[in-house]
Amino acid sequence: MKRAFQKLIFGLVLGLFLLPGTALAARVKDIASLEGVRDNQLVGYGLVIGLNGTGDSAGTQFTVQSLVNMMERLGVTVDRSKVKVNNVAAVIVTSELPPFARAGSNIDVLVSSVGDAKSLAGGTLLMTPLKGPDGNVYAVAQGPLIVGSLAFGGKAAKVQTNHPTVGRIPGGALVEKEVRYVFGDREELTYRLRESDFTTISRMSQAINRRFGAQIATSLDGGTLQVAVPEHFRSRTVDFVAALESLEVITDTPAKIVVNERTGTIVMGEEVRLSTIGVSHGNLNLVISESAQISQPNPLSEGQTVAVPETAIQVSEDEGEIVVLKAGVSIGEVAGALNAIGATPRDLIAIFQAIKAAGALHAELVIL
Repeated sequence: MKRAFQKLIFGLVLGLFLLPGTALAARVKDIASLEGVRDNQLVGYGLVIGLNGTGDSAGTQFTVQSLVNMMERLGVTVDRSKVKVNNVAAVIVTSELPPFARAGSNIDVLVSSVGDAKSLAGGTLLMTPLKGPDGNVYAVAQGPLIVGSLAFGGKAAKVQTNHPTVGRIPGGALVEKEVRYVFGDREELTYRLRESDFTTISRMSQAINRRFGAQIATSLDGGTLQVAVPEHFRSRTVDFVAALESLEVITDTPAKIVVNERTGTIVMGEEVRLSTIGVSHGNLNLVISESAQISQPNPLSEGQTVAVPETAIQVSEDEGEIVVLKAGVSIGEVAGALNAIGATPRDLIAIFQAIKAAGALHAELVIL
């Protein structure tokens, strides 16, 4: 049943490959980003309390030191040598400050243990300042953790699901300082492609110029596009950016085959082409089995009982069928032809490597 299901899925995917090729357009906002409009990473060090004996051990000195310092700031004098921290865990809190975030906005945070805590489930993060690369505090995080995991057990056995030492707090940080970015009356904008490509940047420039009826877009290189803001949009820069982002561009990608030999995964781009070549692939199977025959002496004889080993060797080789792939074949034809000779994903990896070595594969072969 499982094999039949796998064949059905492969047939559906193959059918999609064999459909007539149609160039699909993508929006500008999906392939390029506006220079200066970006996230900013934040990080902070804090404490998670309220753990049920799953916190850091007493040997984690920085947790003890942090807890004592916090208590002293709150006006409580404690003896450092008598502090137990099995209900407390030292953590690193990370987050990303999105563009145009204003003071009072909420952002998500990720909390990760840095000590030897066993689990953060049920814990609460104490007030933790989140700093940017410049050392300034941009947000403050606090609140109960959502771990989505559990871990329990004894000395001989342990049960664990997911990852219990990392948790999230949705909306757990409050933005305290803004990163100012004002469009104002800008005269030009700069867009950067997420995947640099000369063909795509050229098509993007043509689409913008065609939409606004003027030569306002100029390609600086394979990944950068400069756009002059039209005069009638100078006071409405946001409207102009919205109009740009909705434009559709037919993207272009290099021919590439990515294979992961560990998992047997193969991903091929639609631009992959082959020169005329013949492919034959057969598997050699060698099975060696050993058994022992017991030899016993005759009654009243002085012989000994011995074990006589016997070895059986079977050799079988799958029949190889030669398939000729003509020059310029598409990805669908390649998949169909190789499927016809019964090639498995791991067989395909070996076949593509051999075709590349023969100089007949007009694509980049990336092996992970």
